[in-house]
Amino acid sequence: MIRTKLPGSKKIKIIILLILLVITLVILLFEGINNHGNRNIIDKENIENAQILDGNSNINNDNNKVQEGKNEITENEKENKLYNEAYTLFFSREYNKSIKKSNEIIKEFPNSAKGYNIRGIAKSYSESFEAGIKDIDKALEIQPQYGYAIFNKALTYELYGKLDEALLWYNKNLEIENYIWTYYGIASIYGRRGDVKNTIKYLSKAIEIDGVVKNQAKEEDDFNPVRDAKEFQDLISN
Repeated sequence: MIRTKLPGSKKIKIIILLILLVITLVILLFEGINNHGNRNIIDKENIENAQILDGNSNINNDNNKVQEGKNEITENEKENKLYNEAYTLFFSREYNKSIKKSNEIIKEFPNSAKGYNIRGIAKSYSESFEAGIKDIDKALEIQPQYGYAIFNKALTYELYGKLDEALLWYNKNLEIENYIWTYYGIASIYGRRGDVKNTIKYLSKAIEIDGVVKNQAKEEDDFNPVRDAKEFQDLISN
């Protein structure tokens, strides 16, 4: 095949086109690199912004938890305040007022074992066995190991002369707490029955916890059947 030479002007044009093409490729390559770098910067900023937002979210969550904790403390304080008022009214023998205050507890805190318990024992003293036991049982349904409710159930049985049931529940109470008035309650039941041995046994345990019960025992009618026994006199006079 015969090779021919291009005319000079045409050759120059082709060279210029090639130079322009190379320049264009270089510009495109440079722009691509810049765009890639800018995209990395944008991605990094997005990531950092997302982390900041996530951090703020965590802070907000922590603040919410703190606030929830404060609300819980406030509610507990309010429940305790109402309960202490009902408790004080009960021990002042203002049973109807204690019941009304307990109603406030239960209205605001429907699952308050304390509210049902204090209302139950107030009803035991002022209304009936059934009314008292119903509320005390509700307290134990909410909190089965609630020592004071178990004690009050035994006391309610004792108040209404159901002494075998009272002994059963007093002993259930001793399974979970070493309560002075539980020992005293058991002793008083045995005192009613004239059982000197068991009266001394349980009254001695109460006195070991706090000698103040001696003064109570000296005035307690339940101990009349055993009062003249030497063992009883020795116990309360020492």
